[in-house]
Amino acid sequence: MIESTVSLARTKPLLQPWLSSTRWDCLFILSPAFLASFVALALRPWLENAPNLPLWAFVCFVLCVDVAHVYATLFRTYLEPEAFRKNRALLLAIPAACWGIGCLLYSLDGQIFWRVLAYLAVFHFIRQQYGFMALYSRKDPPAFQKFKWLDNLAVYTATLYPLLFWHTHLPRNFNWFIEGDFVEAVPLVLARVALGIYVAVSTLYVAKEVVVGKWTGFVNIPKNLILVGTALSWWVGIVALNSDIAFTMTNVLTHGIPYMALIWLYHHKPIGNATGGTSKAMLEAGNATAAAGLGTRLFSVTAASRLALSCVPAFLAFIVLLAYLEEGLWDGFIWREHLSFFVPFAHLPAISDSAVLAVLVPLLALPQSTHYVLDGFIWRVKDRSSIWST
Repeated sequence: MIESTVSLARTKPLLQPWLSSTRWDCLFILSPAFLASFVALALRPWLENAPNLPLWAFVCFVLCVDVAHVYATLFRTYLEPEAFRKNRALLLAIPAACWGIGCLLYSLDGQIFWRVLAYLAVFHFIRQQYGFMALYSRKDPPAFQKFKWLDNLAVYTATLYPLLFWHTHLPRNFNWFIEGDFVEAVPLVLARVALGIYVAVSTLYVAKEVVVGKWTGFVNIPKNLILVGTALSWWVGIVALNSDIAFTMTNVLTHGIPYMALIWLYHHKPIGNATGGTSKAMLEAGNATAAAGLGTRLFSVTAASRLALSCVPAFLAFIVLLAYLEEGLWDGFIWREHLSFFVPFAHLPAISDSAVLAVLVPLLALPQSTHYVLDGFIWRVKDRSSIWST
């Protein structure tokens, strides 16, 4: 059976499944994990002696990448008229549910709220790496498709082992959101067992790639690079180094830059059967909704979206501005750590009332929680009937 599928695969030219091009994919999707990891390793002595995340690192990594990439989701959802029209109920229900559940959790205990949000974020970060593996595997020959389970297992072990190591070596010099947001007192033996599984799965994956690659004469370069980059950045940022800057850099750049790049690519070069947000279909959707009585509002939304997507500086300026506004509110009302940078928000009152915080904190966190949940819907590889199919 395998020999027949291999011979069939050899009769067809097998091209690398780049989403855009070799240069574009390597620059914006694949290289951030490697560059962040190599820089972190090169600067290890200095990074591990830095006690906290300095303002420059907060602005460059957290604000301009981590928070900003969340708002890039708008271009596949609320700012894309066709997607909004077809999924209106879902797009309105998810933030309402996230806010309601967040208020309930925070009213019970603020630590519970942050813990749930942290694990939701962890799941989201892991699933993005799985999603890129799926995108780059979509054109694999049948001989490779038979081992898709091993590909999935490899990307999950590459992310879950470092997380388990983190849990068994608390406290670390970094947190996901706030101190204590991860469960403590996890037995060290679990990390040791997980390391053995990690090594075994990695060995099987490499053997599979060598053997099946020899059979088919094909090696999926971007799929292997996304897996190696994931394993490297998660290991360096969590296991090898114990630094807030190193973790933030490897974690945020590896996740945020490829996400923003994929959003940009979606609107300028369709992937699979997807249609770009600046396409004729988007304009027709705006016109159809306008005829239904919402024309003025949708015209402005569509115009704003098209303007932001007209060039990379406008796109980045739009999402970074929203990130600045959000972080300014966080700093003015809650953290009050960088008021010299968030000058327009310096005069906001610091909120300490628990009842107000139970409403305000989930509201401020709503862009993140909505992003985490929505991301499970908007990157569909298999469901070709969905407007969000890729």
